[in-house]
Amino acid sequence: MASSEQFANYPSLRDRVVIVTGGATGIGEALVHAFAMQGARVAFLDIQDDAAAKLIEKVGPSADVAYYHCDLINIAEVKSTVASILERFGTVDVLVNNAGNDARHKVLDVTQEFWDQTMAVNLRHMFFMSQAVIPAMREAQRGSIINMSSIGWAIPSTSQAIYVTAKAAIVGLTRTLSHELGPDNIRVNCIMPGAVLTERQQRLWLTDEYKATVLSNQALKRMIHPDEVARLALFLAAEDSSAITNQSYVIDAGWV
Repeated sequence: MASSEQFANYPSLRDRVVIVTGGATGIGEALVHAFAMQGARVAFLDIQDDAAAKLIEKVGPSADVAYYHCDLINIAEVKSTVASILERFGTVDVLVNNAGNDARHKVLDVTQEFWDQTMAVNLRHMFFMSQAVIPAMREAQRGSIINMSSIGWAIPSTSQAIYVTAKAAIVGLTRTLSHELGPDNIRVNCIMPGAVLTERQQRLWLTDEYKATVLSNQALKRMIHPDEVARLALFLAAEDSSAITNQSYVIDAGWV
């Protein structure tokens, strides 16, 4: 991969308060690291304490990064965690709703409980995280909310019907929030990654057969890395994209 010196620096992100959900591993880890390297003040939520500790060590003592253990399925915990972040940092400028779980499942095996759990993990918390930060963004008359969707709903996908349903709904949530919050100068956009080479993907799903399928469908014949998704989020958070809202950006090496 190319060195960080080759990529853009965004002065408007320095000292901005950024919240990242699901920030301990995968794309979330890349997001936390990328914002920290821009000089932003970063709070990230997760339930993976060991991975979070390693990430804090990785970004180094000079970065203003704080970890909050938070089960995003528990909405009361979501609200109290955001309150704690606001107490520490004073405001919030950027929210990246990143957390999700792409566990595979067969349609005939889905129970009502599994449906509810999967939608809670992939969709519900995005609404309530956004709801929790809106008052601070309205007071500041600025803000950027970035919702992580997926191309999964836009391509033929199997064995993940609930996940794909949630990811499609995130696009709809992005569109309606952008219009409702636009008068307060709060921008809401969406990122739709393709097959990203996270540690989890490599460990659970990236068989030789799946990799061949991915590469045969992509225009670019190589895998996407988490830091490439993070760089798109940096742009959507920065003032460089100050007139951009209500958009869904595909980063999939040309699959869709």
